[in-house]
Amino acid sequence: MGVIGGIGCGKSTVTALLADKGAFVVDADVIAREVVEPGSEVLDRLATTFGPQILDGDGTLDRAALARVAFADPSATSAMNEILHPAIGVELLRQVREARDRANVVVVAIPLFRPEHRELLDVDVVVCVDCAPEIALERLVAQRGLTDADARARMAAQPPRNARCADADEVLDNSKDAEALGGLVDALWERLAR
Repeated sequence: MGVIGGIGCGKSTVTALLADKGAFVVDADVIAREVVEPGSEVLDRLATTFGPQILDGDGTLDRAALARVAFADPSATSAMNEILHPAIGVELLRQVREARDRANVVVVAIPLFRPEHRELLDVDVVVCVDCAPEIALERLVAQRGLTDADARARMAAQPPRNARCADADEVLDNSKDAEALGGLVDALWERLAR
């Protein structure tokens, strides 16, 4: 099962609920943090491209500093993606293959889903977690501590909402509270995890 969704829509919450039901989750966002650990080639390339100001004093990636420069304009976003996405893709594929050998239900959480990912990652059903942009914006500011401008820039750098939903077999509307989302995930599990 693939779980997709825009930033602030609740993809991580849904995958956590699915993990509680016994699914093995491979999360591209987690992998994105792993591939930029100190000493990695990816982190070195990011620092070379965007400058040493994206690093904390201990040599770790300052994600907020990277976001400020990388989401400032489309060419910077593309440069960041050209460095990150191939490394994330290789590790994501490795982890998915490994998980398939040991789990009955594998959930692949991936924010940027393309049609070719279905076959490459052996995803049978794509679930999009969705909410109105103003709700996602409010969550990003309130829960993640992003500034309004930073949240809007990150949202603008992602594929349009209608394109994400069009790629999905199922759409979970996460516009309400946690209890409502839990009910949607329960119903999804009943339908799909058999």
